[in-house]
Amino acid sequence: MAIAFDSYRSLDDAACQARILEAKSELGKNAVILGHHYQREDVYRHADLTGDSLKLSRLAAQSEAKYIVFCGVHFMAEVADVLTGPEQVSILPDLSAGCSMADMANLAKVERAWHELSTVFDPDEVVTPVTYINSAADLKAFCGEHGGIVCTSSNAGKILDWSFSRREKVLFFPDQHLGRWSAHKMGVPLDDMLVWDYDQPMGGHSIEAIKAAKMILWKGHCSVHQMFQPQHVERFRSQHPDGIVISHPECNFDVCRLSDYVGSTETIIKTIHDAPEGTHWLVGTELNLVERLANEFASQGKTVQFMSPTVCMCSTMARIDPQHLAWTLENLVAGHVVNRITVPQDEAELARLALSRMLEVS
Repeated sequence: MAIAFDSYRSLDDAACQARILEAKSELGKNAVILGHHYQREDVYRHADLTGDSLKLSRLAAQSEAKYIVFCGVHFMAEVADVLTGPEQVSILPDLSAGCSMADMANLAKVERAWHELSTVFDPDEVVTPVTYINSAADLKAFCGEHGGIVCTSSNAGKILDWSFSRREKVLFFPDQHLGRWSAHKMGVPLDDMLVWDYDQPMGGHSIEAIKAAKMILWKGHCSVHQMFQPQHVERFRSQHPDGIVISHPECNFDVCRLSDYVGSTETIIKTIHDAPEGTHWLVGTELNLVERLANEFASQGKTVQFMSPTVCMCSTMARIDPQHLAWTLENLVAGHVVNRITVPQDEAELARLALSRMLEVS
């Protein structure tokens, strides 16, 4: 019988850290802990592998570990389950660690949008559905079924090139900002894009507007990256004329437009790593990553500054705390699997198809 979590609620962090280390030692190579860049530091320090969501899932698939403990959010653990072998077990230490952006596009809403588009034209002939990897497995499966594909923040441009080479239009979900910036970078005019409001009939648009649109952007966003505003960049530039601004493409269009660099978490890390000593950076992405970069590069005289004056972090990912990680690992030591994430086989096959298309393209 699995160990109940209740006894871990009052466990202080120091005790948790010691018990996590002991459980990791006992599990050895049978378990691998994945830590996303946005993870809180007291959990991140225990990760065997770190990176963005896709990188971590691919590394997990290459590992020999039976247990994949994903310190991220729900959709990441789903991707790990899809990409790893049948003998491997994907685990999310706290099932409440979700993604508000991913929740903005569910299968019922996307299927309704597809049906409404079918009253204008045959979407399977005209529209390539593209889902950001920050989405549920059933939406990846939807894309797999309808000739679509998955993208990440680092390969979205290549994915859109592929998508437009196949069909006239793209339905991009759930993050409108990544879709808009990526399409803009490849030359799609903003006037050729519309935002599909899933709470309105026909997305809130006329048949003529839908026919004219090249890029149909889902009305979704990241609650962290929407905090960053153009005035934050402008204030930084007035205070630090030689400073450099780098933002994640989940930021709104005007923030990206005002930035010197726009890129994924891995791109942000590499760009600052490769920069000359003494440079001053304003970074538009999640707080835990920015603070980690600030500490890492302080010895090189690099200043790494968080873009927003308001503290904002991925609060859902932060629900995975040392107590949940200790509970998960000690259950594994005792022979019990808690919080296993399993994608149904038929859904996993279609999601894997969409992911495979992405890997082939990028």
